[in-house]
Amino acid sequence: MENNPREHVVHVNRERKKSFRDKPWMISTIVLAILVVLLIFANVFNVTGKSVSAEKAGENLLNFAISQGLDAEVSSVENNGTFYLVTLSLEGEESPFYVTKDGKYLVPALYPLETEEENTNTNTNTNTQTQEIPKSSKPTVDLFVMSHCPYGTQAEKGIIPAIEALGDTVDFNLRFVYYAMHPSYGEVEEQTRQYCIQKEQETKLLPYLKCFLGKTGTAADSEACLTEVKIDKTKLNACVTKTDKEFAISENKDDQSKWLSGRYPLFNTDKELNELYGIGGSPTLVINGVTVNSARDPASYLDTICQSFSDGNVPEACATKLSATAYSAGFGYNAGTSTSAQC
Repeated sequence: MENNPREHVVHVNRERKKSFRDKPWMISTIVLAILVVLLIFANVFNVTGKSVSAEKAGENLLNFAISQGLDAEVSSVENNGTFYLVTLSLEGEESPFYVTKDGKYLVPALYPLETEEENTNTNTNTNTQTQEIPKSSKPTVDLFVMSHCPYGTQAEKGIIPAIEALGDTVDFNLRFVYYAMHPSYGEVEEQTRQYCIQKEQETKLLPYLKCFLGKTGTAADSEACLTEVKIDKTKLNACVTKTDKEFAISENKDDQSKWLSGRYPLFNTDKELNELYGIGGSPTLVINGVTVNSARDPASYLDTICQSFSDGNVPEACATKLSATAYSAGFGYNAGTSTSAQC
């Protein structure tokens, strides 16, 4: 998610003055931002000691926002070097904040103290190093996501063209992270639908995803895509009911005492694989049992997967020319920038 810190603060100050007056904590965070930058520059503010997890940092910021009377939800947390970049959905708007690695201090934005040279490399394919991926004649490709995580949807949009090109030369599986960060958006229900489509109407999964990812992620969108792709709804509904009972999906959602960190309902359709691979965020790509990094444009995904074929088994599809431009995070097929951010 791209953000110009200076533009962010200036425009918020101009266009949302009333919001600032109503929520004085915002002013204090801007003052804190200046102090933190000065202290870092002076090498006084030491955040290299004890650290908390990204999840804990996001939880701390969320609790603070709620304590200020804000309707907030964590959209994503990204390890940004010295800080965690936490994106909150604040009263319907996505707002980025930086939290120190110890989880104790909040900074609304980081300001560059010196001008960086313009990067003249226009190639958006950032899959730069060859990775040690186990080889096989038919690679298994597992993509772990949350259905409404903006970075998960970005990854899905990027990998689908690669999987379509490779066809049955790979075993592709859409997997789900063991907790849902966006339950208010219908994430739990949507993931159950997608799980069942893959399980019982597998050939229609990618067409359904292509339709759903191009919309806004609502239940109405899902219904429209089910119709468009000609999903057998009777079969789907029976599977959803069975899956809900088997994995206690509704039970986990309705009982907040079982939620992860008291914030996120558990979603356990792929619990064992989450534990096996140590899945901690959306998206996470696993190829032949190993967690793999890849840029999120179609060309990079194809190149990454093709590294996992054993000698003599690399299909002609690996020479397919796909787009090297990543899609934007979130729903819709706008062009964007590849990122390593996760929910």
